[in-house]
Amino acid sequence: MLDPVYLPELPPTQDELPYDDSEPMESWRHRCQMDLLISTTQTWLQQRPDGFVGGNMFLYYSLEQTRGRNFKGPDYFVVLGVPKGERKSWVIWEQGKGPDVVIELLSPSTAQEDKTSKKQLYEQIIRVPEYFWFDPFDPEDWAGFRLRGGRYEPIQEDAEGCLPSEVLGLYLVKWEGRFRDIEATWIRWATAAGELVPTEANWSGKGLSRPNNGQGAWPGSYES
Repeated sequence: MLDPVYLPELPPTQDELPYDDSEPMESWRHRCQMDLLISTTQTWLQQRPDGFVGGNMFLYYSLEQTRGRNFKGPDYFVVLGVPKGERKSWVIWEQGKGPDVVIELLSPSTAQEDKTSKKQLYEQIIRVPEYFWFDPFDPEDWAGFRLRGGRYEPIQEDAEGCLPSEVLGLYLVKWEGRFRDIEATWIRWATAAGELVPTEANWSGKGLSRPNNGQGAWPGSYES
């Protein structure tokens, strides 16, 4: 039997790593946008036996990073092919894989990093298959990227002005509507059949359909 003193140090788990920096999101609208994405994704995941969605939680991808503690995590991310259940943070070596989709919500203080160093991190280090960004206060500032041959290639909008996700089989759409008493342009998921994925509170086993208005935004005035 090996002497314990010569055994390699075991990497830390989510129970041993920090999972809260006590820093709020940039604005209430940013928080609402994250919650809208998470809630609709939770609805979609109810039809699957696997999968996890999280937001504003730590993502650990290397032991060096845990020592430096120089990276927090995505505003929103989805991981497929993993057991369902609660996580304090996402630790790649513990969970067996990283996110399949990441969305960052831009703000004046984060936009430059989200578009450069974080994009590079997701592309070259964590190897996230699809990366999107969106500015809740400037809906025209949105983009998507798909990993091809080790590099991100821009995802082109389709004829309806949506960004398709090959990983999820869904479409990221701009939705004009009211959420938590805020009338704004939000992003959310829609199916290939043109149905908005509803929030958990409004899910009845079927999607909520809203026709596209032909202007790159899906109209709606209800709390969904």
